[in-house]
Amino acid sequence: MRVNGSCHCGAIQYEAEIDIHAAMICHCTDCQTLSSTAFRVNAPASAENFKLTKGTPKEYVKIGESGRPRAQGFCSNCGTQIYATSAEGDRSIFMLRVGAMKERSLVIPKIQSWNQSALKWIRNLQTIPTQEKG
Repeated sequence: MRVNGSCHCGAIQYEAEIDIHAAMICHCTDCQTLSSTAFRVNAPASAENFKLTKGTPKEYVKIGESGRPRAQGFCSNCGTQIYATSAEGDRSIFMLRVGAMKERSLVIPKIQSWNQSALKWIRNLQTIPTQEKG
């Protein structure tokens, strides 16, 4: 699926072809902390199908729960997360942050990973009262 993404302030923009069938929710504690929320939704794009069209993301390298160093690309101005990729060697896959995509409503996760870290209340979202606007 062809997508267009940007950070909140517009300093970083990209085009990509994502594998919509590999979109996922990650419940790992790193994703919880880095996204400042309960989980993160990602979709992979190969390096040849990911093109920055404006700006250059700042990168923060962390060691993931997997033990591998991962580069986290984000806007240095507004802080919007754009991607994660290998911090060393082969950068063949970029895990794009679905929330930064204009087409985010069309990207439906197919799997949830790191479920042992999932916050327990996440399983009962439908029981929490809702409001149409905050």
